[in-house]
Amino acid sequence: MVASAFRALHDGSGPLLLPNAWDVGSALAFVDAGFPAVGTTSFGVGAAAGKPDGDRASRDATRELVRRLAHLPVPVSADVEDGYDDDPEVVAAFVADLPVAGINLEDSTDGRLVEPARHAAKVAAVAHAAPDLFVNARVDTYWFGQDATVRATVDRALTYVDAGAAGIFVPVVGGVLAPADLRVLAREIPVPLNVLVVPGLSLTELGELGVRRVSTGSLPYRAAVDAAVSVATAVRDGRPAPAATSYADMQERLRRHDA
Repeated sequence: MVASAFRALHDGSGPLLLPNAWDVGSALAFVDAGFPAVGTTSFGVGAAAGKPDGDRASRDATRELVRRLAHLPVPVSADVEDGYDDDPEVVAAFVADLPVAGINLEDSTDGRLVEPARHAAKVAAVAHAAPDLFVNARVDTYWFGQDATVRATVDRALTYVDAGAAGIFVPVVGGVLAPADLRVLAREIPVPLNVLVVPGLSLTELGELGVRRVSTGSLPYRAAVDAAVSVATAVRDGRPAPAATSYADMQERLRRHDA
């Protein structure tokens, strides 16, 4: 039921905006703000544990976090990097044990793209082990600037769709894909296209280009760190501290969740 509800969110009148949490408190805040689903961010989860992103460092922390989020009233999608292993069956066993409605599974390891067939094998193994799971196959061509063309990205995406991917995620760093390129990706990829927040383009405009899901990625975590520093420096420098959710309200969220 939860998995099918999560799939249906990709078929709404506009793109699904998926906020990415790094701990229980941030996930509860997103739920209270009315978001219909919550994702995790491997960067935020790893950073909160003092680990840099990548290198499969978020494995245990992500597994623990999604287990603590299992009883949220909305679907949860987990960012599991590359599945934390090279063996498709090991990846599938790990993912099938997670209480989530979806996952992101990226086609790069140690900052380098892997052969599409290798990633497709992971997608296929996961789809077989957890057939109801929304497998969002991430194509890292633009993320790492390797084979960063629309054609290469589409070809990789189609390989993963053939292997059982329910969605395709094309993140971009250090630049923005042209709207015309986003339109081509959405047209040629036969499953929901997921992108990160695109500066200068609203959710409505992304939807008009064919995008079906927009993730915030690590942006909320990074913005939260900046906000925390701003609070401390404001107090230090004699400026008024900003307003914030009350201690009592946050405590009540946690009590309800803990119960």
